[in-house]
Amino acid sequence: MEPIPLPSLIHYELLLQLLERQTSFAVSQKPAIREEVHQLIITLRKALAQQKKLEQSCDRENLPIEYRWSLNSINEEVNSNT
Repeated sequence: MEPIPLPSLIHYELLLQLLERQTSFAVSQKPAIREEVHQLIITLRKALAQQKKLEQSCDRENLPIEYRWSLNSINEEVNSNT
């Protein structure tokens, strides 16, 4: 079976660090916007947890996982095989 493509976990970490360190600081004087940023951070943390849960399910089913860094690697592979 082909490995199941999943985003690399570093993608979540990068987004979370950007939102927590820079975006939150930039909107610290705007309570409504700050709350939206906070909700986005919560959503990303839930997505990360959900992906980890999916990875555990794949492990239990002996399904291979391939972490992807971008979509470009897929296109480059397809183009090089033609």
